[in-house]
Amino acid sequence: MLLKNDVNIVKSLPEYLKAARRRSEFPTFKPKNSASPNFYVKEVLPNLRKAKVVGLIVTGGGCLKSILPPSMSEFQRLRCRVAFHALQFRPEIQILGLRMVERLRASGQPFLAYHPGLVRDTLAYHGCAELFQDVHTELIQYRRAQLIKQGIINDELSVDSHSRRENGSCPLMPEEVGLLLRAMGYPSKTIIYLAGSKTFGGQRLLIPLRALFGNLVDRTTLCSKTELSDLVGPEAPLPADIFRLPLPKREQQLIDQWKKAGPRPRPLPPPPDRPIYQHEKEGWYAWILEKDKEPDPSPMEHRMQAHRLIWDALDYIVSVEADALFPGFNNDGSGWPDFSGLVIGQRLYERASSRTYRPDRKTIAALFNITRDEMYHPKRDWMLSVKEHLNRSLSEDGFFRQSLLSKPNSFLSHPLPECSCRIPSVETTKQIKGKDGRIVFGGEEECPKWMELARAEGARNDDMESAEDDNDTVEQLEPDAVDATSSLTSLIDHDEEWDPND
Repeated sequence: MLLKNDVNIVKSLPEYLKAARRRSEFPTFKPKNSASPNFYVKEVLPNLRKAKVVGLIVTGGGCLKSILPPSMSEFQRLRCRVAFHALQFRPEIQILGLRMVERLRASGQPFLAYHPGLVRDTLAYHGCAELFQDVHTELIQYRRAQLIKQGIINDELSVDSHSRRENGSCPLMPEEVGLLLRAMGYPSKTIIYLAGSKTFGGQRLLIPLRALFGNLVDRTTLCSKTELSDLVGPEAPLPADIFRLPLPKREQQLIDQWKKAGPRPRPLPPPPDRPIYQHEKEGWYAWILEKDKEPDPSPMEHRMQAHRLIWDALDYIVSVEADALFPGFNNDGSGWPDFSGLVIGQRLYERASSRTYRPDRKTIAALFNITRDEMYHPKRDWMLSVKEHLNRSLSEDGFFRQSLLSKPNSFLSHPLPECSCRIPSVETTKQIKGKDGRIVFGGEEECPKWMELARAEGARNDDMESAEDDNDTVEQLEPDAVDATSSLTSLIDHDEEWDPND
């Protein structure tokens, strides 16, 4: 309904076109993320007029350049309406997400959302395997080898992960984020919401952060199993993953292995392999204990991946509504859309003044290298340096840096000034351009008249509703409600030290 005045949207094709679609008679295009508007005007549009239908396979998170020329300003406004208004989650997801926000704020104190950004594909892309241990390093390297084989990475398999970390290419570890927040002055009772449906490395990586901030919660803490299962809906039962012991080797096989063991003198043969029991298999990576090749995902793994998309939607709603946001990894330079970047863009579009940290991981890595041996007892100068950097990331410096890094890849992570306008009573703000001449702030056009009329009508409706609510509150307010309000106020006053600028 939000786009009914812009484009015609149909649920299905007419009958006479459905048959042609089954026979694959329509041309199909796979536009690149960097495809220019001329590609659609000269390549796609003529085929659309001729065949009436074309197929577009969009990958990589987008199909148009981030910044369109001034002559296509109306199309840019349409993209903004699609991205920030028309595309919405299912109603039941929105209801539960807002309910989670209410539960987080029930204590009367603000909360901070933190997304670690520890994803296996991202870690493999940037070569961060050595920052982990044991089986996780092997899993990252295996995935990196796959990306090299697919042509996604044009680099060596083994790289120096520590130099990549110092260059800002690897995510901040949860322990480091906890120490940064403590240096900023956040008390240990601060409520931190852990976003992200899956953190590569498991709960072991979160132990230091949980020790620093005991109120570390996630969706499983705020929602019951029934609430989460209701979002998924009824599902057909899947066959159980039956564990089978490996077949015993025949005597002749053991003899042949002994003969091929190498030249004499040889050491004693190793003890016979013992079977790997079911309880020793942990999670989806159990294959690495038995095989050299990763097996295809099982039906249960496909189902869990579908569930994770729903959990990410809940985390997105909570992160957008959070009082503060700290991204563990964004602006990775890969060109892929990342969770934190999309949340930052949504928060910037809805509330540009919201507290959103935009740390420079290269600077943070240099700071931690200074106090690596005394991370939990840093010197005062180090803490002042951390505060200065993070406060700068909240200010205009962080805002402009975010624009220069995000704008070339996607306008979704920095929708200003393309998705904003000014009312006639406000003077035109001065344009601020980056080194490449792109506008990063200011120069917004005047809002259309229809938007002004809609805004005025919405303001009148809000005033009428608020007046009715005030009357109802006066009539229904009782002594118990007054006591509850005063106790809530005392809680808020008691937690004023949460502000890191104090």
